[in-house]
Amino acid sequence: MIRFYFLLVLVFLIPISSVYGHGLGLETIKLNADDRKLSITTQISPTEFSETAQKQITMTITDSLTTQNVDAILLVALYHEDTQVFREYFGTTGGVLRIDVNPSTDEQIQISGQQEQTFDAWYGTESNPLEITGPILNTGGLYRFEVEIKSIDSEAVQNQAFSTYITSITNHRYDKQDKNGNPVRFDVKSYYDKISGFDYSQDTNSITLEMPFDWSEQNISHTEVVHEEVHFPKEFVDLLVPSYTGTVNGIDLFKSSITIDDYSIEDQRIVHFVLSQDMLRYLKQAQKDKGIESPQDLKFVLKIGSKIVFPVIAMTKNESLQVDLSWEPETIEPGKNTKFIFTFRDGKTGELLRNTTYDFVILQNGKQIHTKSANAQIGGDYVDYTFSESQKGPITIQFNNLRGTGQGTEFSIMVVPEFGVLAFVILAISITSIIIFSRKRLVFF
Repeated sequence: MIRFYFLLVLVFLIPISSVYGHGLGLETIKLNADDRKLSITTQISPTEFSETAQKQITMTITDSLTTQNVDAILLVALYHEDTQVFREYFGTTGGVLRIDVNPSTDEQIQISGQQEQTFDAWYGTESNPLEITGPILNTGGLYRFEVEIKSIDSEAVQNQAFSTYITSITNHRYDKQDKNGNPVRFDVKSYYDKISGFDYSQDTNSITLEMPFDWSEQNISHTEVVHEEVHFPKEFVDLLVPSYTGTVNGIDLFKSSITIDDYSIEDQRIVHFVLSQDMLRYLKQAQKDKGIESPQDLKFVLKIGSKIVFPVIAMTKNESLQVDLSWEPETIEPGKNTKFIFTFRDGKTGELLRNTTYDFVILQNGKQIHTKSANAQIGGDYVDYTFSESQKGPITIQFNNLRGTGQGTEFSIMVVPEFGVLAFVILAISITSIIIFSRKRLVFF
């Protein structure tokens, strides 16, 4: 649920392009056709590529002012991996073009359905649905539609065309070995295009992945975000480190471009690379400054880091309240007092919230080992607690019923003295100051 929520927030925060844009499964285009304002949504389903799932391409054309669907004749060309898959005329029915896709090993595209007389445009009916069979949607990755509108509600339209880019999410598995020869499984989920290369270096304890990317300004203008996930087992301790640094084509990434999720999948860590459009332009200029005029592809490198960043931040489920947590000393050891210091803030403005009532709870193995209920009159408070030798291991700190709303959040902590003075901060704060990635934070000590 956390990873789905992150994607949902990401989709809502990315503005719909007026002309074009890369879409995660679907894309909505706004354009003017003569005296009409149209909204055109193109979708590939399912969003995540599957060899066995039924596949479909859908285009829906709506009058933006009346919100009613309108019929149109479209000349549609589909491209994948720089190759034209088809270029055909299609007609909508009730404002919707629905194409059932049957991927096959055939070399040629075969279309079945009905055809109208003016353009010989294909369309479907209930008794004779529109189907395409052949080498189409047989892999995931980035698909480009080039569309010309030939008529709207039987009236000819001149010089109306648009491009739309749809991503079919791809999953990649890579079996590697750690420095002791033990097998380690890595998975990469790409929300942009297919991964073309992956490597894990035992010597540098780093991950490298590569994917196609067109660095032209035209393509960057079409690209709102590039998002990649790297998965590996939590038991792979060589990479289970406090934080990460990363590069793209040798250029250092900002901290906000790399985030960590330890909650979506119980036994896996997920590291997210998220490159915004502005970040892509920055990377292009940085490469140009290094004398690279025509960069090729995207080469991500993930490296381990060890810097602790306080405070650790978590939000309540409805994002109305934010909890900032720090502690002293940075290394939590059994038998020594730890001071947990926290503040409560408005989730939208970041302002301190005075007179915040709260229930502070420390849990281990699902059982309460310490509780405190109080009122943070100045917007912040602290709790002292000394862990015993028997309380080494995973610890959860909960803030419940904040301000009497029933809302709460939690932080997970690992008390591990054998790591010495290194305090492992596992979960990154957020992708940006706007996008809150997770409701929980994991911290190692």
